[in-house]
Amino acid sequence: MASHPGFHSLHDKTAASISVTGDLPDWLRGSLIRNGPGAFSLPNGSSVDHWFDGFAMLYRFTFDPDSDAVHYRNRFLRTDAYEAATSGEFEGGFATGETTLRSRLATFLNDPYDNTNIIAERVGGEYLALTESPRKVRFDPNTLETTGHVEHDDDVPTGQLSCAHLKRDPTSGVLVNVDTAFGRTSQYHVTAMSPDGTRKHIGSVDTDQPAYMHSFALTPRYVVLTEFPLRLDPRRFLKPGRQAPFIQQFEWEPDRGTRIIVMDRTTGTIVAEPVIDAVFGFHHVNAFERAGGRELVFDLETVPDATTIDSLYLDNLRAGEMGAIVGRIERFTVDLGTESGVTRYGDADAAVSREMLYPDGSALPTVSPARWCRPHRYVYAMGMDTPVTEWARRVLKLDTDTGAVETFDDGGDYFGEPVFVPAPDGDAEDDGVVVVVALDADDDRSRLLVLDGQTFEERASASLPHAAPFDFHGRYFPELRAAAGN
Repeated sequence: MASHPGFHSLHDKTAASISVTGDLPDWLRGSLIRNGPGAFSLPNGSSVDHWFDGFAMLYRFTFDPDSDAVHYRNRFLRTDAYEAATSGEFEGGFATGETTLRSRLATFLNDPYDNTNIIAERVGGEYLALTESPRKVRFDPNTLETTGHVEHDDDVPTGQLSCAHLKRDPTSGVLVNVDTAFGRTSQYHVTAMSPDGTRKHIGSVDTDQPAYMHSFALTPRYVVLTEFPLRLDPRRFLKPGRQAPFIQQFEWEPDRGTRIIVMDRTTGTIVAEPVIDAVFGFHHVNAFERAGGRELVFDLETVPDATTIDSLYLDNLRAGEMGAIVGRIERFTVDLGTESGVTRYGDADAAVSREMLYPDGSALPTVSPARWCRPHRYVYAMGMDTPVTEWARRVLKLDTDTGAVETFDDGGDYFGEPVFVPAPDGDAEDDGVVVVVALDADDDRSRLLVLDGQTFEERASASLPHAAPFDFHGRYFPELRAAAGN
């Protein structure tokens, strides 16, 4: 089968200064670091079956308007998973390979999976690559060289799984995350980390069978878990013999519905836990409060059901069978209180309403980091055709107030996740730029595009020395600047 140009393996490690066509804003001087699968097979080594299991590669784009250049480099994370794969000893990951009881227990208890290919974050003074494991990989933000592992050894409860996406409160700098601990009574542990690296336990939630949750929502007062009905009975891990990959141990049980768990960030109290019709999704776009905190609003990109995960096996993707991956951006509003403003703590009947914001096909939605935990107007996302037979052919800007949509589809055949970078002195929410990587299939190379946040037109572009495989997520770090003399 011919390989789709976005699902190839990249083995080149490159460092280059790339000339820019167009005009970089003078204030755009930081670095975009992206993370994702860099290879799905390694020479004389192992291969994987699923997009989510590709071996982690970091990409750094440092903007240098003085030189009209972007300084680019890419490098594999030298994880235990990568080292095992290079020697042909990779036993499996999220959706690849069968496992035995011994290897399952070792992975959970002794040596958690470290193919951290989802996103890069700054945690205190360290830069870490993350996946859905409590084991994080530290890297040098300048060279992208792997420098070690990070696992918490304090007395704050943790688990065997973590949400891949930490949530940062932009006012306090606190990072919040959710871990899942399997046990006789399984629990979701919600924790917070201060900017100096001190962790504290916010609260825990019991669950009979843990759900697969890739992300969650955060507001100034609340943590919101969407407990989708893709559930796992932990006793399955104790069965002898070889078993299917990890994600296939979860079962879709739509009759359960989706439980929305609202936890007070200060007390750990469960404020409400209404159950709505079954829904599934990977990415919470943003969340905020209104009506004096009596209403909690979160935007979520939903997909029809959990068959989305099956559609992301490489054989399906390379064949163009992508029908299940298309998302829709929906708004959920949870009424937490009465008209008199008395909060109904523990009221399982809290009212939830749903509003369709964008039904026409999206993926990997983002908002301005300046709007995290606050009301937002604009959402940026990959634009997907419906029905889907191809990767994203455009990026879009959605105005959630008016419903207006602007699209951009020039500079490449396929587009990745758009990341909004706010102008430091900007007045409007969309005053800034959108940075996105596009793949030109005919030219066999990728380009970094810089779009004007307000007009959604191209301001600048830089052609990479190769075609980068489709990755997952990026973060812009304003503090990571070009070294003098570059």
